[in-house]
Amino acid sequence: MRRPTPAALAATAALLAATACGGTPTADDADGLTTVTAGVIPIVDVAPVYLGVEQGFFEDRGIDLRLESGSGGAAVVPGVISGEFDFAFSNIVSLVIAREQGLPLTALSNGVTSAGEQGADFGGVFVLSDSDVTGAADLEGLTVAANNLNNIGDTTVRQSVRAAGGDPAEVDFVELPFPDMPAALETGQIDAVWAVEPFASTIREAGHREIASNFVDTHPDLSVAAYFTSETRIAEDPDLFEDVTAALHESLAYADANPDEVRRILADYTEIDPSLIERMALPRFPEEIHEESVRTLADLMVTDGLVDEAPDLDGLLR
Repeated sequence: MRRPTPAALAATAALLAATACGGTPTADDADGLTTVTAGVIPIVDVAPVYLGVEQGFFEDRGIDLRLESGSGGAAVVPGVISGEFDFAFSNIVSLVIAREQGLPLTALSNGVTSAGEQGADFGGVFVLSDSDVTGAADLEGLTVAANNLNNIGDTTVRQSVRAAGGDPAEVDFVELPFPDMPAALETGQIDAVWAVEPFASTIREAGHREIASNFVDTHPDLSVAAYFTSETRIAEDPDLFEDVTAALHESLAYADANPDEVRRILADYTEIDPSLIERMALPRFPEEIHEESVRTLADLMVTDGLVDEAPDLDGLLR
């Protein structure tokens, strides 16, 4: 998500005014459950919520959870604000920026967390096997691909460069979709890529080198993403969202304790090659957001100019 333009801020204000009351979950007369809709994207990170539905954690709390999967995460924030989704999943940087734009978003639970181990995280920075780059500091003056600019990828890669003694301002970031990164790296279109699973494993297995674990360099317990809703939605039905949060926590705990179940369910909602699913690195799924790691990330957002001043995280982290 890029920094807001005046037109974007005006559009945000109009959206807030038009949807101030939001929608409300509906009761399903057939079974007495309350229908709740969540916006997700088909990636490894959301495996816990799929497992939670399968295991009945939401139904046990009277919730009929409908998962709406899209091709990307750009629509989930306006989807929550408009009432299309009751809650959704997004990375922390996007949520902080949205709050700074005036959107009253608030986190319900953690979503996904760095594995915390150098060279064994679910994402990293990669170069060709014969590259002269040996560490993140060597990225000065080179081009590095990230799926979005001014977001969690380039923010954390800059921290890897900084931690290695380099100047992150000298790195040229270019926007490139994850699926295009392996070919772009091999053809020399870019010098390095920041990739997450399953693309990270594809690059590793092609023999290329990982030179930094950018999430770990930022914080070993980095909360990368969260499930969130709007303050308006919680005010409309606080008991419902207490139940949603409890079910999310149970789902995350189940996923964290059962990595084989995570790998199994990925085949149900993603198009990842089954053989790759068995080999790729998984993140962690703790229930609670690691607040210190989020504050570290917010400080970096100020340092790198994504936001103009220290964001107020109290509303987001509630």
